[in-house]
Amino acid sequence: MTMDTDQLIRTLAADNAHRARPVGFVLALALLAAAPVSILLFVAELGVRPDVMTAMHNPFFDLKFAVTLALAAAAITISLHLARPEASLRGFVWLLAIPAGLLVAGISGEMMMPQRLPMMTRLVGSNSRVCMTAVPLMSLPLLAASLIGLRHGAPARPAVSGAIAGLMSAGLAATLYASHCTDDSPLFVATWYTLATALVAAIGALVGSRVLRY
Repeated sequence: MTMDTDQLIRTLAADNAHRARPVGFVLALALLAAAPVSILLFVAELGVRPDVMTAMHNPFFDLKFAVTLALAAAAITISLHLARPEASLRGFVWLLAIPAGLLVAGISGEMMMPQRLPMMTRLVGSNSRVCMTAVPLMSLPLLAASLIGLRHGAPARPAVSGAIAGLMSAGLAATLYASHCTDDSPLFVATWYTLATALVAAIGALVGSRVLRY
């Protein structure tokens, strides 16, 4: 008995959808399992800044969370898309422009305000070393979990998928770190959060090129 073309297409589509759902499910479970480790690191070594209630009235403090969560959400969406063997970045990479656009808007807004501190002081801040250490360290459990989850897919570009998993992990870790960091300038975020995130993405690309290969 032969199967007509329309029925074959529907069967293949249903099969692809069936395979795609477990990737998201396993990824969510893996991240939920790893999150307490990152949170424990945060609580043990950093903790929430003491003036957090006052800081919440500062729009630039809130902007940090908007940027990091937008990055994490974009990277999760792209990661799930790339878990399919036929997927490409075309049509999805623009999602990464959302956190970048938020940062540009924040920097522009800060530039139009009367400044009490010089630009270089705001850019360097007082927590750059802590940021470059804490964000990657808190990202590592999440990155390991992300790669475990994505192994249930079939990414055609394992290094790229690993790098996006690094962006996802860094976005989530940076969200934690943002509640500790007293440097609220978008210039600081654009510099040091970005460098820390790039480091995690590079680690993700290196490890992903091996563990996500099928």
